[in-house]
Amino acid sequence: MDNSNIYPVSKGQAHVSTGGIPTYALYGEAAGSAAADWAHCETIQARSRLHNYRIEPHRHEKLFQILHLTGGAADVLVDGQSRNLTGPSVVTMPPMAVHGYAFSTDVTGSVLTLFESRLTQVMPAMDGMRDLLRTVRIIPLHDHDEAAGTLAADLAALSAEFANHRAGGSEALQARVLLIFITLHRLLSTRSEAGSGAGQRAHLHALRFRELVDKEFRSHRPIAFYASRLGLTSPHLNRICREQLGDTALGVVHQRLLLEAKRYLTFTALSAKEIALLLGFEDPAYFARFFKQKTGLPPLAFRARQQNAIA
Repeated sequence: MDNSNIYPVSKGQAHVSTGGIPTYALYGEAAGSAAADWAHCETIQARSRLHNYRIEPHRHEKLFQILHLTGGAADVLVDGQSRNLTGPSVVTMPPMAVHGYAFSTDVTGSVLTLFESRLTQVMPAMDGMRDLLRTVRIIPLHDHDEAAGTLAADLAALSAEFANHRAGGSEALQARVLLIFITLHRLLSTRSEAGSGAGQRAHLHALRFRELVDKEFRSHRPIAFYASRLGLTSPHLNRICREQLGDTALGVVHQRLLLEAKRYLTFTALSAKEIALLLGFEDPAYFARFFKQKTGLPPLAFRARQQNAIA
């Protein structure tokens, strides 16, 4: 399969997280106001027109979303990077990714929102499937007619199940969700079959390491901590990271810290000192040196550049 048009990209009243980035259940609704159901489906028009077709940067603490754009256009902003899309396209948005949209008034399509905790329980153990849950993906479907048709049909059927509340509805919802993820997984699969058993184990170790980093990066744990949790030695973990993630284990941790710092600088008015403390740096001056070393800019200069770019 040609994957040349598939691009990985490194959610009333908001609940505002400690870092000041708005955190929603569904956009415009307080984090505690989501329905008890684990799945929610609505048209893009239904919510975006209430906000003049502009969804400001925000994030969801526990929700995974799939935006299916079938017509019109959208400017997608993810962690400060902007991308223009036209239908048909799909965007997958994991929890805590900062994102926003600006839609054209003729936009068509739907948004599927799922509780990540329930989703991980029903997700099949297919190689690479669960990686979909932690990565932002922007997938144009213009050159994938069969997949586009399958996604449209499954999302329409899921929306009907959600609206009609028929007997067996929960089981039907779950089945449709799995079909949608299988289609996305196929779109993102490599041309060849999965590699050797050793390669698969290394890939799984890399995924588990990134999940641990997402939980622990503010704690500034030593690499030996992560290696021990994974049942590996530090040198072995470093080899896996270089092969699977293109960086050392420490480099992966630093990149996660840097991503969160960029989010705070771009989407909040917090001072560099406040951001340093939120990210676990005891010395704000050290944080400033760390940030400049990695980006070439002091924190506040980076903020100014991001604000100019967004404007």
